[in-house]
Amino acid sequence: MTTHTHDIRDIHTAADEVSGAVESAVRTYADLLVGLSHSLHDEPETALQEHRSAAKIADLMADAGFAVTRGVGELPTALVATYGTGDLVVAFCAEYDALPGIGHACGHNVNGAAAVGAALGLAAVADRLGLTVKLVGTPAEEDIGGKVLLLDEGVFDDVAAAMMVHAAPYDSVGASSLAIGAWDIAYTGTPSHAAVAPWEGVNALDAMALAHTAIGLLRQQLPPGALVHGIVTEGGQAVNVIPARTTARYEVRAPSLEALSAVRDRVRACFEAGALATGAELELRVHGRDFAELRQDPYMTGAYVRAAEALGRTVAARHGETLASTDMGNVSRLVPTIHPTIGYETDGALQHTPEFTAHGKTPGADRAVLDGATALALVGAELAATEEQRSRLLAGVASRHGR
Repeated sequence: MTTHTHDIRDIHTAADEVSGAVESAVRTYADLLVGLSHSLHDEPETALQEHRSAAKIADLMADAGFAVTRGVGELPTALVATYGTGDLVVAFCAEYDALPGIGHACGHNVNGAAAVGAALGLAAVADRLGLTVKLVGTPAEEDIGGKVLLLDEGVFDDVAAAMMVHAAPYDSVGASSLAIGAWDIAYTGTPSHAAVAPWEGVNALDAMALAHTAIGLLRQQLPPGALVHGIVTEGGQAVNVIPARTTARYEVRAPSLEALSAVRDRVRACFEAGALATGAELELRVHGRDFAELRQDPYMTGAYVRAAEALGRTVAARHGETLASTDMGNVSRLVPTIHPTIGYETDGALQHTPEFTAHGKTPGADRAVLDGATALALVGAELAATEEQRSRLLAGVASRHGR
């Protein structure tokens, strides 16, 4: 019995030492991490244009001793930074794209800096725990879905677990997300003088108006959780000319990829109706990649709650709820994943608004960067140090490769 008690004490001591090393490493980099968050916020770059943002992160990781590869997967603003040689590969996904016109209204400056901090924190114990720490810089989450493209390029093939936190007005775990797919729509008609001979024209704007109206009527028959929204990006160039070309971008969301397919068929029929009614020619092109619904790993979720609460945070369980859409959903279909939200005061503002952007450099947002980094790194350490979880995750990688 004495020996058994001693073993337990040794285990607890080792865990405390690992946690202490992780937390100390994040504190060491605190000024750099907060500075990175502020710098990303001050120089927002939209999807696939995040050249300065990606360079800031790549340079920081290289200075910290990580091996950095830039322009991964033929995406100039994607990157991978690795540290360690262990067989268990834990990845942190850094987002850093902003929204057109309103900057970091989704808080990706916080997301990205927290992921960087998590990688730096876990690297402090990587050799001790037999880890390879992998930071994946993932562009264009707000648009075409950089994570999906990087999945296709094999960037996640060796990853046993993937994590990130997302900025929000609250802390939460366990929620899913909606699957989403986007289209670029174009109607081509025939121009004519709007007063002299309007009957000779084919009005492309009318086709779009009819499709938009049909979608509005369709919404009553859409299943729960299905959403359709879009913008007209071109509607003509002169008021006295029948519009010969109209373009738009529409998104369709549903609770799963399977449900998305059925809803999209109904929405496509609305666009086809606009063409049929007016005689305009319809061009419908897929924009980017479909995002899958998010599936969060239960054990990793519990580990994150323990880590976050130890830092003094209160984390709400939101199992069964859906929170917008994310290309992290596609990662979660391949790799055990968590995507909790990390909260700070926004005076009631929600994401994708200028008011949310305005709170991205506050002391609360800065604390979210550091707490998010620490909590994620502690989850990675727990996964590596817990034999059952380590075996589970390694077995998952082996099964994906047919071993």
